[in-house]
Amino acid sequence: MNKILVIQTAFIGDAILATALLESLHNEYPEAAIDFLVRKGNDSLFRHHPFLHELIVWDKQTAKYKDWWRILKHIRRRRYDAVINVQRFAATGLWTALSGAAFTAGFNKNPFSFAFQHSVAHHFDRGMHEIERNHQLIAPLVKQKTPQRPRLYPSADDYAQVAHYQTQAPYVCVAPASVWFTKQYPEHKWVAFLRALPPSLTVYLIGGPADYALCERLRSAVKERPIHNLAGKLSLLQSAALMQKALMNYANDSSPLHLASAMSAPITAVYCSTIPGFGFYPVSEQSHIVETRELLPCRPCGIHGHKQCPKGHFRCAESIEASQLTACLPPLPQ
Repeated sequence: MNKILVIQTAFIGDAILATALLESLHNEYPEAAIDFLVRKGNDSLFRHHPFLHELIVWDKQTAKYKDWWRILKHIRRRRYDAVINVQRFAATGLWTALSGAAFTAGFNKNPFSFAFQHSVAHHFDRGMHEIERNHQLIAPLVKQKTPQRPRLYPSADDYAQVAHYQTQAPYVCVAPASVWFTKQYPEHKWVAFLRALPPSLTVYLIGGPADYALCERLRSAVKERPIHNLAGKLSLLQSAALMQKALMNYANDSSPLHLASAMSAPITAVYCSTIPGFGFYPVSEQSHIVETRELLPCRPCGIHGHKQCPKGHFRCAESIEASQLTACLPPLPQ
């Protein structure tokens, strides 16, 4: 096996979890040239990956179909021995089917799965973690039966950019935002949690530029403790580097929890409308899951989040208490 392509053009968290495949394939074929195909915007996570041969980037926003053809031609020129498609949509399925690779694999929900050499049933309701689901795709290629953990590789410069923040130990990182309303722990609940933290802790609020306003409101609401709004100021890999040495990291069911998993960083994941059973729970050795203690017949209300609570009460989030989050904090160093 000399040339291998892994395709995952979904969102940040999905691409991070797919790195477990890169780890497993590299472990089995250390001399192979492994390429990774991701959507534009996620590519910055993998620029310094030590054993990727090539990072292929699909511009889905500004030149989706023109770039699709460019990538197809590139894939066929590379003459891969194996193409592993983690996506379940037609665009990536057609790349896989037309790749000319001797071994092609993907999930049976992909419209072109009939043309794959290896097709795997895909389920969200079996309690299987996403990295285990993905590992089934390479089962015929590797001896290892259990998947490797996902992993990211911040550069020396990424670590240097956050080193001065890490002198403020002990600290926690909080990623309070989510693209979906029903996946996000409510703002007033984050405020209650921040106020309940030990006063000696430094807090770093992290996220993208779009999360800056939320983080600033949280910072302004809790003036009795040192809170720093770093939303939009750090790259994804710099955020990952910062999270690695945190006493604890807190995040919704969203990409920051997968950043933590890929750095083996301590993580507390807060689940509102979604559930860990979908398979996107943290895999760090020190990880905690926080969710409502109420038995709600409406939860989960979908695999993904919603722009508003379908029932109007949002009890899956409102019933989670700050004490559940603070209970996950390890003892402070003396």
